[in-house]
Amino acid sequence: MPDSLQPDSLSPLSLNQWLQHLETLHPVGIDMGLERVYKVAKRMRLLSSPIAPRVITVAGTNGKGSTLAMIESIARAHGWRVGTYTSPHLLRYNERVKIDGQEAEDQLLVEGFEHVERARLQDDEISLTYFEAGTLCGLWCLANAELDLAVLEVGLGGRLDAVNIIDADVAIVTTIAQDHANFLGTDLAQIGREKAGIFRAGKPAVLGSQALPVSVSECAQSLAAPKFALGQQFIHQTMGEEYSNWRWQGQQADGTSIVVDELPDPGLPIDNAATALQALVLAGMALVPANVKVGLATVQLAGRLQWIGPWCLDVGHNPHAAEYVARHLPSPPEGGQQWGLIGMLNDKDIDGVIQALSARISDWVCVSLTGERGCLASELSQRIIAQGGRVHFCAESPHAGADWLAKVLTPNDRVLATGSFFTVAALLARPLPTGAASLDGDGNEIR
Repeated sequence: MPDSLQPDSLSPLSLNQWLQHLETLHPVGIDMGLERVYKVAKRMRLLSSPIAPRVITVAGTNGKGSTLAMIESIARAHGWRVGTYTSPHLLRYNERVKIDGQEAEDQLLVEGFEHVERARLQDDEISLTYFEAGTLCGLWCLANAELDLAVLEVGLGGRLDAVNIIDADVAIVTTIAQDHANFLGTDLAQIGREKAGIFRAGKPAVLGSQALPVSVSECAQSLAAPKFALGQQFIHQTMGEEYSNWRWQGQQADGTSIVVDELPDPGLPIDNAATALQALVLAGMALVPANVKVGLATVQLAGRLQWIGPWCLDVGHNPHAAEYVARHLPSPPEGGQQWGLIGMLNDKDIDGVIQALSARISDWVCVSLTGERGCLASELSQRIIAQGGRVHFCAESPHAGADWLAKVLTPNDRVLATGSFFTVAALLARPLPTGAASLDGDGNEIR
């Protein structure tokens, strides 16, 4: 554990006050590069020793959250004390830092931000973005939590993301697709190289998709990082209907094969589940089948095909994620209508997301998101109509869209709310109109 800086006099602030303060520290919200955050981390002594005995870092366009959640759940089922750092949050900032399954308390985060601020102001003042300061705070919290395992989710890209100041013992790239084009471009090979920037020389690199650009594998090879790829060094096989009974086969670091049978459906992508298991094995876990099954059966991840009554909430905001949602969205009961409520940011591939969902959804409610990146409902409506969809209402907010749907939903109707973390977060913060029987986690009616 790194040495803590000795506290000195700082004005006491609440967590919300700290978050407001952080928003004023840097002229832009996203500023790619590691030099500034590295200097502050060094002052905080976060780099003088590992933040945990084992560190797994997860990068990728989609699937990061699912993979991390399953790593955490399986590891905790084996008795490991696990800390995680993720972003963004849905309802509370505290969600970004979890220790032993619990969200960080306000006081711990406040203490972390105090350490970041002292270090930032030490000698010459260093400007940090909101995300950079939050990452340093999260790393400080994990470093002082006496963990068995720390799992870190990259925020944007990989190579130049603040999380990448920490050397991972195992690094994962889940998927590569176009997203954040303003920062990462549209060249999949280059995006792959950016994501693979979390790999370290001689340390295992886990490739969690069979559709990754070759650049990811090339980056691992250039670093002599042992490569463990889905479909090659580890696989999954369906043993029954869907994934209610599946087998995982992977490799230990020395190449020895390992198999776990009769695994339950975690309700999250099986590619990500298989990737999580391979990463844990490489991190030194001796898999106990019963514990693996418990970890997969109990994993929870808000905002990913999350059912609340007739509502399915999913934060998918790019075509790759939308395609997955479309494939796994169950049909409504006979006589029911499948609605879509969508709110997006204007720097996303809006047309691609609509196209991916159009096979399942033709009736839409469009909602505006606030802020300079928020897309207006009227713009979304034009995009949907251009692709042959029907827009029934344009709302000024997700809340207003849900209120309109409350008036028209029938007992057999279902609603997919999607397009952005902001859309889902707004709906999770309020009671949703039901209009239908309760559903189980697979979208089936509970009678």
